[in-house]
Amino acid sequence: MSLIPVFKIGLWNAWIFMLYSILALFILPLLFNKERFKAKEPYSKTEKKYWSIWVIIYFLTILYSFFVPLQLGTIWFYIGLPICLLGLILYTIVSLNFVTTPFDELVTKGLYRYSRHPIYLSLFLFFTGVSIASASWIFILFTVITMILCRIFSISEEEFCLERYGDSYRRYMIRTPRWIGIPKSGEN
Repeated sequence: MSLIPVFKIGLWNAWIFMLYSILALFILPLLFNKERFKAKEPYSKTEKKYWSIWVIIYFLTILYSFFVPLQLGTIWFYIGLPICLLGLILYTIVSLNFVTTPFDELVTKGLYRYSRHPIYLSLFLFFTGVSIASASWIFILFTVITMILCRIFSISEEEFCLERYGDSYRRYMIRTPRWIGIPKSGEN
């Protein structure tokens, strides 16, 4: 990893991985339950600002991915690739868990049994893997900013779910860790 990043457009750049995240973000809602993706709007001006920052960072990350080559044949690539692929696989599973649950039901199946926010965990793994595979400190910076914003979003989403689902979400919160772990008791 060098202090000054290499900017080079190429076929074997980080965009290859980012393309999948774009497709999953925009294609899955078209294939499945569209209502679920429109379920929550930010409440406050502050949340709207954070959401705008997240969108800007995400699109900067996509743009940057066209210029950052993967470090093929290096230890960076061989460590980052499995982390990135694991993140993509988990992202796909979580997205399918989310979109296949009826809109009026709380999502507690699949990876939602082990985390209240598995989509953020999968994105963290994905972005971390891309950061390592490309040996890019800028990607790491984007990842850190994204995860700080996801932490803020998770609190807001939990407040929304408490309002929408009431006691059933409260019980889910007691059983299921916010980030990752074994459910405490009962069936999710």
